[in-house]
Amino acid sequence: MKGLFKSKPRTPVDVARQTRDLLIFADLHGDARESKREEKMADLFKNIREMKSILYGSSEAEPVPEACAQLTQEFFRENTLRLLIICLPKLNLEARKDATQVVANLQRQQVHSRLIASDYLEANLDLMDILIAGYEDTEMALHYGAMLRECIRHQVVAKYVLESQHVKKFFDYIQLPNFDIAADATATFKELLTRHKSTVADFLNKNYDWFFEEYNSKLLESTNYITRRQAVKLLGDMLLDRSNSGVMMRYVSSRDNLRILMNLLRESSKSIQIEAFHVFKLFAANQNKPPDIVGILIANRSKLLRLFADFKFDKADEQFEADKAQIVREIAALEPKESA
Repeated sequence: MKGLFKSKPRTPVDVARQTRDLLIFADLHGDARESKREEKMADLFKNIREMKSILYGSSEAEPVPEACAQLTQEFFRENTLRLLIICLPKLNLEARKDATQVVANLQRQQVHSRLIASDYLEANLDLMDILIAGYEDTEMALHYGAMLRECIRHQVVAKYVLESQHVKKFFDYIQLPNFDIAADATATFKELLTRHKSTVADFLNKNYDWFFEEYNSKLLESTNYITRRQAVKLLGDMLLDRSNSGVMMRYVSSRDNLRILMNLLRESSKSIQIEAFHVFKLFAANQNKPPDIVGILIANRSKLLRLFADFKFDKADEQFEADKAQIVREIAALEPKESA
């Protein structure tokens, strides 16, 4: 008889709804009887795993687009994302990993050619406050950090984070003593400052003074080698981006910035030297150098020319050699400028 009453297989909508109900239980019933709580949490972990298999498929089957669309629509119809983020610390490690992958995938799912995650987040931007603060919790930092990076794929989210006070916290998160968390914060910071060109250019133009003061003192002049290396690489990525040409011209007109880059050129690390060179060449190639920049370059001309004579990539790089030759010519030909 039992076979006659087999339960119908659950639809993606059922899975999303049941997950939401179980998250509400996890959020509100911390004082429930132990056995009941364990049973509900086990069901929740199973549901999160099932959402993951719908979205990613399995070793036997590819994900089904229609099932992914149904799950996505139901997930964002109500506050399931908010509940999942709030309840993440209550999940076990495997469920946290699964939940992080589910949230990441849902940011990319289109329903009727729309990224509905973007619409949901636009109305719930305060969730970013929770994710960013996650960097201060060693257990949650990598999960919340991965979710945050995926959410930053949406321009509206990146704009919110850049315009909030949170962006200043990244200068400290990048220097946290926990290497994995510092690396994760660095990856998020890079995503914030490179993904959405127009938003980044607008942010840098409006916040130039405080941003580069922090960037120079906390990152480029950090005592930590890895922080300096990653910071000078990211600086090059930002300044060489066409969208940031106005910011680049401002940066390479500053004698303080030039001093910092010249110090980085003298580092014993070859990788820092190479990345510093890519920024330094912008100072040297600028055809409208202010007189004090010209003066510093002339005063250090012989040291710079000696440095570049020994400056080699480990492997042959024609572009690098061409850039170096041009910079050597520029510095050799410099003549003092009268101050305006």
